[in-house]
Amino acid sequence: MLGFPKACFLIYLFFFYSSSSCSSSLPPSCNLQKKFILNEMHKPGDVVLGGLFELHLTSCECAQHDYIIFHSLIIGFLCVSFNILGFRHAMTMAFAVEEINKNANLLPNVTLGYSLYDNCGGLLIGLSAAISLASGREEQFVLQQNCSGIPPVIGIVGETQSTFSIAISNVLGLYKMPIVSYYATCSCLSDQQRFPTFFRTIPSDAFQVRAMIKILKYFGWTWVGLLISGDDYGLHVAQSFQSDLLHSGGGCLAYLEVLPWEGDQNELRRIVELMKTSTARVVMVFAHEIHMIQLMKEVVRQNLTGLQWIASEAWSAASVLQTPVLMPYLRGTLGIAIRRGEIPGLMDFLLQIHPEETDNKQTNMVRQYWEYVFQCKFKPTEKAESSETKCTGQEQINNVETEFLDLSNLRPEYNIYKAVYALAYALHNMLQCEPGRGPFSRNSCANQKSLELWQVWKKRVLLLFMVISFDENGDAIPIYDIMNWQWLPDGRTEVVNVGDVKGSESKGEELLLHEDKIFWNFESKKPPRSVCSESCPAGTRMARKKGQPVCCYDCVPCPEGKISNQSSKCFLCPSDFWSSPQRDHCVLKKTEFLSYNEPLGICLTTSSLLGTFICVVILGVFIHHRQTPMVRANNSELSFLLLVSLKFCFLCSLLFIGQPRLWTCQLRHAAFGISFVLCVSCILVKTVVVVAVFKASKPGGGASLKWFGAMQQRGTVFLLTSIQAAICTVWLVSSSPAPHKNTQYHKDKIVYECVVGSTVGFAVLLGYIGLLALLSFLLAFLARNLPDNFNEAKLITFSMLIFCAVWVAFVPAYINSPGKYADAVEVFAILASSFGLLMALFGPKCYIILLRPERNTKKTNVRNTPLNKAQDVERGCRPSGSRRPQPSLAKTMGPIVFGNGDPLPKQWPPLSHKQHL
Repeated sequence: MLGFPKACFLIYLFFFYSSSSCSSSLPPSCNLQKKFILNEMHKPGDVVLGGLFELHLTSCECAQHDYIIFHSLIIGFLCVSFNILGFRHAMTMAFAVEEINKNANLLPNVTLGYSLYDNCGGLLIGLSAAISLASGREEQFVLQQNCSGIPPVIGIVGETQSTFSIAISNVLGLYKMPIVSYYATCSCLSDQQRFPTFFRTIPSDAFQVRAMIKILKYFGWTWVGLLISGDDYGLHVAQSFQSDLLHSGGGCLAYLEVLPWEGDQNELRRIVELMKTSTARVVMVFAHEIHMIQLMKEVVRQNLTGLQWIASEAWSAASVLQTPVLMPYLRGTLGIAIRRGEIPGLMDFLLQIHPEETDNKQTNMVRQYWEYVFQCKFKPTEKAESSETKCTGQEQINNVETEFLDLSNLRPEYNIYKAVYALAYALHNMLQCEPGRGPFSRNSCANQKSLELWQVWKKRVLLLFMVISFDENGDAIPIYDIMNWQWLPDGRTEVVNVGDVKGSESKGEELLLHEDKIFWNFESKKPPRSVCSESCPAGTRMARKKGQPVCCYDCVPCPEGKISNQSSKCFLCPSDFWSSPQRDHCVLKKTEFLSYNEPLGICLTTSSLLGTFICVVILGVFIHHRQTPMVRANNSELSFLLLVSLKFCFLCSLLFIGQPRLWTCQLRHAAFGISFVLCVSCILVKTVVVVAVFKASKPGGGASLKWFGAMQQRGTVFLLTSIQAAICTVWLVSSSPAPHKNTQYHKDKIVYECVVGSTVGFAVLLGYIGLLALLSFLLAFLARNLPDNFNEAKLITFSMLIFCAVWVAFVPAYINSPGKYADAVEVFAILASSFGLLMALFGPKCYIILLRPERNTKKTNVRNTPLNKAQDVERGCRPSGSRRPQPSLAKTMGPIVFGNGDPLPKQWPPLSHKQHL
């Protein structure tokens, strides 16, 4: 093909030589300087439409060597290989013009004419033809004022190729010449800034690309090869395809290759070898017939089979490829084809075409057609050996089998038909304008005698009429047929319509496929698989291979907590769910809490109930033996209250077992705190009473006992317990404990726990219990050496030592124990401290009451004790070495009783110096 700079230079020459010569003084006429020698066909009319068609191909020699000869600006060219279908395209335009002229309702009183030129498949010849249409055929025309008048053509129907349309639109668009293409699909032509006067009756490649992607996604083909032509058509398709494919996520390109124009065998061999080694089983080709012919020769030579071909509209219906040699490779091809249409009356028109005797030019299209069909010459060569037949013009077309008369597949012809009608309706509506309501300045209308090109272009909105609709970019509303190449058993080839794809502003592209009608060129008779990597199974995700397209990946198992169901990513399960072992679905997380059903919960529950039972038993024993000295001598009322509080301590541990509820979370710590404060308060009061009684045994100390009567003891216990109750109330009101689903300890489990709400409240609760316990321990420790028989100081000291040790160890163990084990630690601390108090305080007493009842008497209680010795001294039997006995406490202060009314012994032994507090 010619280089672009050379083409631009020629365009400059075209304008220089072909422009009309008008002097600045406005002479009465303009003269046409030169003419191009082109294949042509004309019909005069009031308004003329131009047409550019491909009736021949430029010779290879001319194309390869840039064989351009200028002689008075006559291009010497070689147009070879008459294209019978190109001539039918031109005749379709002629038929449409004749039909419009016969229609009294369309362009009345206006006769349409046409000027048709052959571009010979060459860019420069096409440009020459376009310049000829713009300049007109008149050798001289008279000027009106301001060089106004009817232009030579009011619009052009053409070109066939996108590159030609771009070049012609760039030139003629300067003069606002409307151009309606029937076959140029390049998406670049939709740019209304660059090509404001360009329209087309064929959908843009942008839609064709999206339609192709729809087909790929329908069959699951994500790994495809793309072959394109090296012109604007192919290059823009590649750009659009890569962009849209990436945006839609429809797949990847295994390779992208440009097919050579010149049929370079080395390049074709390399491309076919690449196709053979690639894993892509689907190949899309956006190229022209000539490219496919050259490519398929190499495909046959290398015997490349097992491919699914997808054809663009440029070759999807090319009969030249449907040969017995190529069909074993191309059968089953799916292609995008222009919408087929029906044109009534076209057959009769084509049958009436005959060459005119008066027009015997060699460039006459009809004469060339006649010579091609009947294989004759109107002017045979005069060589003696020539066997050429002379044409008479009377030959009968009905007697010849020709593709020219096969109207079963009118696709480009229908677009040409619509293009002519689009221009006609634009002109009709412009000429039917009512004065004062026109679309031009001051609501004016156009005048047939002074019609200007810009007026037709400005009226493009009127093209939205019966025969065709354009969008805002000048593109036709898209619709394509989907064709399938089928090779019949008798050797014939049939191209079957198996669906369509339509454009919709609201729904996008709508694909309709009749899959049962499709023939597949594979042994399985099913669509092939064309993927770089198979879909990842459920439970895995795609991990892209380094340096490979996104369609090539490895399948990696999803991490814990995530699942996938044959998708590219792993999705996180909801907070209450966890991934199954197969990672293909989410399952409810296992719940964890200190349950009554698990071994740990059973052990703790059993221990709690056992402790409660022991408390009840001991309470029963004490009630049964409430009149005995052992029970009466140790303040039985506080002992009973202490046993009840210990029972509550054992029972409150059950609130820590089982699934946390709001009420259990609120009650567990409050019950625990109040029960233990009641227990420790009783112990503290018992300790204080013991200390006070022995302190009162000293001379002058009896007055202190009046502050430790029964009412004072009960009041003290109530006051100390009320303080803890107040602490719990403030805590529950301000920041109450509540159940919480903790997922931090175990990712696959939900740990039900009670959050304390306020750490300060919990710390104050424990601190208050610890304060009372420490105070009880200190007082009991100080009173540990008082007389043993009626003194509980040593027992209280030992019990408080156990209590404090348990709760000191509890704090770090509780903080470092996760989930249900924190509750277990707290329950263990409650039970251990409760058992410690129960065994230390009541174990020795129960031993005497139940197993050594002989010691549970006043006589036994005072035998071999300081009290017994004091009684001996009082009777006059003073032991040797002893001091003189002092008056008894009973005699000096009267009878002394404990808080429950039990009297003290009648006589206490004298206290030694070491026994004084």
